[in-house]
Amino acid sequence: MYKVSAVLIGILIAIMVTFNGVLANYTDQYRAILIIHIVGLIAVIIILLLKKEKLNLKKNIPFYLFSGGLIGVFVVFLNNLCFNSLGASLTLSLGIFGQLVLACFIDHYGLFGLNIYKFNKKKIIGFLIILSGLLTMIKY
Repeated sequence: MYKVSAVLIGILIAIMVTFNGVLANYTDQYRAILIIHIVGLIAVIIILLLKKEKLNLKKNIPFYLFSGGLIGVFVVFLNNLCFNSLGASLTLSLGIFGQLVLACFIDHYGLFGLNIYKFNKKKIIGFLIILSGLLTMIKY
């Protein structure tokens, strides 16, 4: 189930990046980011209202965890910027490669209090295959 959900995430991200990039062409980068996040906020508010849930935050949440929204603004900005110069496929492919590299680093060292999953040297083969595909996409 989770693997199917992960594939769905990839599909939704591809659609989101495309829509966001096109929206930025109609407005500009900053207005597009504002619209995107306002629409997201409205969607979450509607979901919370439909589920009849209150916004209860636990105490002692590390402050840095609230930076996800700020990081999200930069992600949308950079996706929009790259989308208009590189297209959807190369923007998403390079972004996924960046996620993969950092995720392996986070897993290896157990950063942010996560479980440690040591880097297996056999993964280098996968990285090289992905990197060769990316280089091919960049060149052609």
